[in-house]
Amino acid sequence: MSMINAYDTTRSTALDPEDKALIDRRAKALGPAYRLFYEKPLHIQRGEGVWLWDKDGRKYLDAYNNVASVGHCHPHVVQAITAQLGVLNTHTRYLHEAVVAYAERLLDTMPDALGHAMFTCTGSEANDIALRIARSYTGRQGVIVTRLAYHGLTEAVAEISPSLGEYTPRGSRVRLIDAPDGLRIPAADQGARLAADLARAIAQMRAEGIEPAAFIVDTLFSSDGLHPDPAGFLQPAVDLIRAEGGLFIADEVQAGFARTGETFWGFQRHGLVPDIVTMGKPMGNGFPVAGAAMRPELVKEFGEKARYFNTFGGNPVAAAAGMAVLDVIEGDGLQPHAQKMGAFLKAGLEEIAAKHPAIGDIRGTGLFWAVECVTSRETLQPDAHCASFVVNHLRNNGVLISATGPGANILKIRPPLVLQENEARFFLDAVAAAFAAAGRA
Repeated sequence: MSMINAYDTTRSTALDPEDKALIDRRAKALGPAYRLFYEKPLHIQRGEGVWLWDKDGRKYLDAYNNVASVGHCHPHVVQAITAQLGVLNTHTRYLHEAVVAYAERLLDTMPDALGHAMFTCTGSEANDIALRIARSYTGRQGVIVTRLAYHGLTEAVAEISPSLGEYTPRGSRVRLIDAPDGLRIPAADQGARLAADLARAIAQMRAEGIEPAAFIVDTLFSSDGLHPDPAGFLQPAVDLIRAEGGLFIADEVQAGFARTGETFWGFQRHGLVPDIVTMGKPMGNGFPVAGAAMRPELVKEFGEKARYFNTFGGNPVAAAAGMAVLDVIEGDGLQPHAQKMGAFLKAGLEEIAAKHPAIGDIRGTGLFWAVECVTSRETLQPDAHCASFVVNHLRNNGVLISATGPGANILKIRPPLVLQENEARFFLDAVAAAFAAAGRA
């Protein structure tokens, strides 16, 4: 999945000489592991709200960014970060009001059973500490994830991030199961199917002498192609992992912070109370803030014996950033706004789909949508070429999205929560034009 929509250095693309020189310098300085988006990479220099500007002053609607969740360079967040950075930034081994107040406010958005918060810098670190706690509490090692999941980049969580590719080692303590499939599996069967697959994975694990410690999912199944519905289908799998002695970890990096519109957290759509919740990207609107919330009993022994310290996790500036993001989400009513704008996008995308048989499915919630490109609505075969064409046509006409899914054929639409109706119309017009062009091509 990590290669979808990546710039291919081996293909001939007309590039601005200045950009080509910078790409060459980048490759020399940063090495071969990094990737750039789009057939023709973007050279972005400024952002505001849902808009980005390149070095030539050209404007792009950012319909992909979950990091700047309340909009690029939101003035309230910028002011909060700047003010705190001008006074103090240090670690959590000193007393400071900010991190305590932020933890209290964050936990207030969650079920009462989730009583402790621990802070990190990245979602990768958050999932890393969640795994450490889960394995410590259960005394077990096994983890089950979906087949194209992404949970981070540290060695521990890269092992449970199969979307990084086959080169990333994955030992016998990790098992993969199929994700839900909103297009090919009837809605009524999703929950039972997922639970049955989980049961088989646990049995296979036990056949090798490994006990399950945790089942971890992104509650929107974003990397697997975005499968949010029907709400509640996760419950049978969660009941099963608990009955088998494991924990349920909800990765809310993609689904959390009002993204779904219906609820503040993705797990709430399923009526669940996770054992551990992990968070990341949108927490600080671009400032590195992440963390985990958990049932207090899970971390009691771990905290007494192992302790925890993160030099930058939960520092005063990070807490100020996180608090400011919550201010904006709550003060500007971005959760109901996401629900309203999501309904607007859904109606517009369905209207486009009615005219273009290359669109096999529209699914999503709030301000997170997937458009699945297929070669035929009869066969439902993935059409990666169509998805790539549409992504790059949009890029060339001032709209930024990406693609995902096992067939590299699912458009991933995830604008900042501050998207307004006129901006959504601009987006829909560009999508309609892209599919029309794809049909002609």
